[in-house]
Amino acid sequence: MKGPLFYSKILLFGEYGIIQDSKGLSIPYNFYKGALKTDENPSAEAIKSNESLLKFSVYLNELQSNNPELVTFNITALQQDIANGMYFDSSIPQGYGVGSSGALVAAIYDKYASNKITVLENLTRDKLLQLKGIFAQMESFFHGKSSGLDPLNSYLSLPILINSKDNIEPTGIPSQSTRGKGAVFLIDSGIVGETAPMVNIFMENLKDNGFRRMLKSQFIKHTDACVENFLHGDIKSLFANTKKLSKVVLNHFKPMIPEQFHKVWQNGIETNDYYLKLCGSGGGGYILGFTEDLEKAKASLKDYKLEVVYNF
Repeated sequence: MKGPLFYSKILLFGEYGIIQDSKGLSIPYNFYKGALKTDENPSAEAIKSNESLLKFSVYLNELQSNNPELVTFNITALQQDIANGMYFDSSIPQGYGVGSSGALVAAIYDKYASNKITVLENLTRDKLLQLKGIFAQMESFFHGKSSGLDPLNSYLSLPILINSKDNIEPTGIPSQSTRGKGAVFLIDSGIVGETAPMVNIFMENLKDNGFRRMLKSQFIKHTDACVENFLHGDIKSLFANTKKLSKVVLNHFKPMIPEQFHKVWQNGIETNDYYLKLCGSGGGGYILGFTEDLEKAKASLKDYKLEVVYNF
């Protein structure tokens, strides 16, 4: 048995901001993927995943009992498949900000949800919000609090534009230029990030008036501008605004940036060779980079392996 593939995602813009109603832009990242599977001779990893799925199925059973109008599942079939050794076979790294739990949630919903909303029907805004709400509840099993965006991206396999909490839509993004020198890339920090502690730091900071003011007047303003610039293919403005965003993150989100990257981050801003930003909640995992000249960025970051996500 092997189910359909679900891909990882990258939130290009909007991390933390979308909690406070900034714009956001999330794109599928097909380099990593996962699928539900059963094997005759499961590996240790498969057995561990199978045990985790069993716990998840108990949670889903509770979820549908408490909230049957939100979502119901064929729990009997799910638990039968788990008893037969089903696991989630995934190349998506966990704790890296690329949506490993989101792909799993999408796969389970796709296979076991009753009366599911499918990708093939006319996806009205109401249906998208309904899906996002279902996915947020499902994914909170893994994170404590989820926006539901990662599973939504994985499930639809489309770029998603977040205008505000209750206004999201699938969107087109400018097609990539294979001849262009510019790129969006990932750097592996070599550390696994934990979402919950990072979100807790952010929520604590929100209690501070100065932090809230900075968020509105700088962080959200630059984030919104970056989303608009990217969607309209205005590359010059995009890099100007990404630089501003990178500065704000370095100054106000230091705990979310692994310590050994503080200097690397600053160096990008000073040399203009590249600009770094958080990928997901930070604390480790991947760091997102933007550069107008990939070769220059590679030379500057020669100690790190860059993984290109998008070419300008």
